[in-house]
Amino acid sequence: MFDIDTMGPVDVAIIGFEGATDRRGVAAAVLDLADRGVVRILDLAWAAKSADGEIEVLEVTDSELADAFAAITDRAELLNDDDLIEVAEGLEPGNAALLVVWENTWAAPFATAMRQANGELLVFERVPRDAVVAAMEAFNEALEDNS
Repeated sequence: MFDIDTMGPVDVAIIGFEGATDRRGVAAAVLDLADRGVVRILDLAWAAKSADGEIEVLEVTDSELADAFAAITDRAELLNDDDLIEVAEGLEPGNAALLVVWENTWAAPFATAMRQANGELLVFERVPRDAVVAAMEAFNEALEDNS
């Protein structure tokens, strides 16, 4: 059961993978976030395009994913087959993607307070990692130059 009045913000992430790389670390990291209560996984699926262009989509209930994500039981199933097929069709042959919909449970108290005060999120933007790395490197260099 989902109490929509106290839910945190919900994000969708599509993580692309080139070729046949080992993705178990990503699965473990997602499960760790859920286990620690940082996020609640609302839906999870896998999309792939074979080297010969065949599309494959797996919901978490399919056996291959179900074993890895058996601990996730409170799911809303927000992704539909059309979403998964669209993502898979956009992949290069031989590549795959993990689709995750999660509630940011860490932000639920703030989001609830904001809604109760009639607040409205006007802008949200994630800073690209490359921009953060460049800024932090420049900051560190400036600190070294001044010491």
